[in-house]
Amino acid sequence: MFVRHFGHGDILLEISHADEETGEDGPMNKWHKTGCVLCAQNCGLEVLVEDNRMKKVRPDKENPRSEGYACRKGLNVIYHQYPRERLTEPLKRAGDRFEPISWDRAIDEIASRTLELKERHGPRALAYMGGSAPGGQFEAAFGLTMIRSLGSQYYYSSAGQEFSGLFWVLGRMFGKQYNMVIPDQHASEMLVGWGWNGMESHQEPQAPRVLKRFSEDPERILVVVDPRKSETAAMANIHLAVRPGADALLMKAMISIILEEGWEAKEYIREHVEGWDRIRAWFKGFDVRAALEVCMLEYAAVHELCRLMSTRRWCFHPDLGIYMGRHSTLNSYLMNILGAVCGIFCVRGGNVIPGMVMPLGFHADERNPKTWRTVTTGLPPAAAGSFPPAVVPEEILSDHPERLRAVFVSGCNPLRSYPDTSAYEKGFARLDLLVVNDIVMSETARLAHYVLPCRTFYESWDGSFFPLTFPKVYFQMRRPIVPPPGKCLEAAQIFTLLADRMGLIPEIPDEFQKAAEGNRLAFGANLMKWASGVEGSFSKMPYVLAKTLGRVWDSAALAALWGMLMTAPEAFRRNAARVGFKPGMDQGDRIFQAVLDNPQGMWVGEVGPEEILSAVKTSSGKVEVHIPEMEEGVRKLDARSEAEALRMTDEFPHILSAGRHMKYNANTLMRNPEWNQGKRACTIAVSPQDAEGLSLRDGQRVRVVTEAGEAEGELQVTDQVRQGTVLIPHGFGLVTGGEEYGINVNRLTRSTHRDPIGTPLHRFVPCRIEPVGS
Repeated sequence: MFVRHFGHGDILLEISHADEETGEDGPMNKWHKTGCVLCAQNCGLEVLVEDNRMKKVRPDKENPRSEGYACRKGLNVIYHQYPRERLTEPLKRAGDRFEPISWDRAIDEIASRTLELKERHGPRALAYMGGSAPGGQFEAAFGLTMIRSLGSQYYYSSAGQEFSGLFWVLGRMFGKQYNMVIPDQHASEMLVGWGWNGMESHQEPQAPRVLKRFSEDPERILVVVDPRKSETAAMANIHLAVRPGADALLMKAMISIILEEGWEAKEYIREHVEGWDRIRAWFKGFDVRAALEVCMLEYAAVHELCRLMSTRRWCFHPDLGIYMGRHSTLNSYLMNILGAVCGIFCVRGGNVIPGMVMPLGFHADERNPKTWRTVTTGLPPAAAGSFPPAVVPEEILSDHPERLRAVFVSGCNPLRSYPDTSAYEKGFARLDLLVVNDIVMSETARLAHYVLPCRTFYESWDGSFFPLTFPKVYFQMRRPIVPPPGKCLEAAQIFTLLADRMGLIPEIPDEFQKAAEGNRLAFGANLMKWASGVEGSFSKMPYVLAKTLGRVWDSAALAALWGMLMTAPEAFRRNAARVGFKPGMDQGDRIFQAVLDNPQGMWVGEVGPEEILSAVKTSSGKVEVHIPEMEEGVRKLDARSEAEALRMTDEFPHILSAGRHMKYNANTLMRNPEWNQGKRACTIAVSPQDAEGLSLRDGQRVRVVTEAGEAEGELQVTDQVRQGTVLIPHGFGLVTGGEEYGINVNRLTRSTHRDPIGTPLHRFVPCRIEPVGS
């Protein structure tokens, strides 16, 4: 059993990592409480460890958020923990191969090269790409601190990949880009899933359970707006099968119906909405029936849904079907206007701003002259401080004197996760420095100059900050349950080493190293006194904690958690007090200890009913619905222009949805194909009508061709796919054991096929399908 000691008060606490079952010959089993790291739900798991190796997985019934629920991905997480081609020591490129080098040499060379590039080309030549792993987000604090300390603002993440438009709209309407408005479905009478297949993708805790309960409850209504009969749509009480790419047109039509009928929430709008009088005219005189004809929907069905939205307590759950579809940003804007018109924001049963342990990013308003834009494509960091990864190849391949020349990639695999693999390959090949932190020799790592071995999420302390519950606030800090192999370090430790070698960390007095071994509160008091007299030390605090407490605990991430809780904002402290953590100078330390004592996860806070509306941080304190930059797009949106724009060409008559959520894919985290042995995990799915029209049969090998490229795979014929569309899952095309498994769908996507604010339009990629050999 792993045992660690943490100074608390005047005593040392011994933290055990396992519950043991003992047989005649001593310990037989060691079940460890932990969590899934394969998606944002982080469902509670219990893992059996024998001989320092994970052997079995089962759901954790004591996890307060997942309550014994886990999907097949989590139950197969051992395949993630033990991939082929595991990295165990630092590697440096030597021609077309890699050679092992020491940590000292790797850190020295990378630090020297980074400072040289900054000196020669300026800080805009440097970028950090990380903070994207669903299982652990503490490394983001260290990667961001490093890149900012070097003078750069260039941060790229999966949030920028999927949610640039959404977060930008949230920033304008709710005051902060990280102010997510999540569905309070437990208090709701009607749940509207728009572009969301929760039965497969989850995207909220226990999603299949929640959806089944909604569907089967005679007092509640489950609505799905989705072009196809997905697993979720099949069980919905109401399914609007909107035409692919016509979501924004449908939203405008629904807002117009509600206004025409006088169903808008007048009192709510008067008290809680700012700018309504400036946008109301955008929807006046709109030809709703013509629009719905383009959407391929019956007027009566849409009218009835609008009536229900005006009379029921309802919430919505949008997903990538609209975030990565045509009119991505416009979709998010119109959906939020629809919500405001119906009065569902910041009220129980509607869409609410949850309590947070730590926001997912930071507010980066592009109207602030201090906020950077990308030098070639001119895009802002709209996704709560993250720039859109779709533009990275252009930012590298441009001739701009301040183009990207060095990229630090941590815990993600851009060559399989981000659009346009071919463009990424060309771009990364041109970099002067590419450093990859990972657990495995990924497709991105194979292009790197240096590859640095990380501990997995089950070999290190880590946690995530997805705000997915309301009113309570959940957190779990997963602990190491198996030892790391070789010379692996936390990604946070790697960034600390690099920052230290580059001279980015203030000199820390020796007495703090000794103090870190004792009383935490005394250490903290002395640390704050010292930091107050050392310029710039607060901005480098993650590194200071990593070099003191983190040295003692062998975890920069755990040290960062303690520092974060000790300096938590007042709103978090009030939330924590509601679940029993009395206010006081030591409140953060007590929460930290409670997190350590509850490896299954726990409620660390609760939003008070009086604070639901105060979470809106606009200057008016209200939901601000007028965004001037969006006016032209809303006004121009009509049946005639959309009918023309949605007409497919003879060359590409079908629509590819690049990134089908299934129970057989988990981003690029599950690299071993054995976990899907015997499953039809990666297919090219089409409707029976299209298969018949193209004289194709189920199981046949076919080719999909787009503007970006082509790919071959097995055809699946299913009535879950709408006629005229093609579905291919993401998370495949991974090279393991020298073989590529499945289709890399991002070979079929163009990085330039994106929304004006940077989100790639993966759910609407024109394509054609043909038999192999044609």
